[in-house]
Amino acid sequence: MKNLLIIPLAIAGIMLCSFQPVDKPAYSVKKIVIDAGHGGFDPGCSGSISKEKELTLEIAFELGKLISTFHKDVEIIYTRTKNQYVNLHERAMIANRASADLFISIHCNAYPKENIHGTETYTMGLSHTNDNLAVAMRENSVILKEEGYLQLYDGFDPKSPVSYILLSNLQQAYQENSIAFASLIENEFGKANERPNRGVKQAGFLVLAKTTMPSVLVEVGFLTNKEEEKYLNSDLGKAKVAANLYRAFRNYKRDLEARSN
Repeated sequence: MKNLLIIPLAIAGIMLCSFQPVDKPAYSVKKIVIDAGHGGFDPGCSGSISKEKELTLEIAFELGKLISTFHKDVEIIYTRTKNQYVNLHERAMIANRASADLFISIHCNAYPKENIHGTETYTMGLSHTNDNLAVAMRENSVILKEEGYLQLYDGFDPKSPVSYILLSNLQQAYQENSIAFASLIENEFGKANERPNRGVKQAGFLVLAKTTMPSVLVEVGFLTNKEEEKYLNSDLGKAKVAANLYRAFRNYKRDLEARSN
């Protein structure tokens, strides 16, 4: 984890509310899988000064550090801890084998128009706009470089809209909690009031499709926007993104455990 940024807890503490311990509930969120998007031969989106695969790993480590600091009882599982490619199917299987309670995939966005910026959080479902479908197609297209992808993904074609319609029914059992977590994430980004909150959306992401727990994919910003790329590359920007994700996790864990109790 040599790429992990050291963010003083004093800085993080300014952005985080104090954690108040409660009696152990009947159900607890004990394991979270943090997936840093892309890696290895798959750089993801590229900006003028950075690559998506590098930023997602740094933010993943920051998020994991915050959760470990304030929730000693929660196990953090990373789908990757270095610059390596892990196929989309295996990322979901890592979470399933661990019987994880939550899955969060961290990504950076891109768009032809440089003025577009802000955050988006996706759950598994049918794309209702061409933009949502385009994001899913871009993220899923990497499977074309995987050996035997037709067998591994049951004939899924990342370029075919029909494949996404067939895929959209997966993850239905966890849809309510996935949307609840996604909404908390976008709410936290919105509270920061620094960049637009582009809302909770649905699309057919393979990395979410086969997970057997509530799962979301977060686009933390656009590398094609120069100001946003600069923000995401700063130590403070990465710390704030991780803090927003942490607070959403904390609130999700608190609310779910309170309901189950």
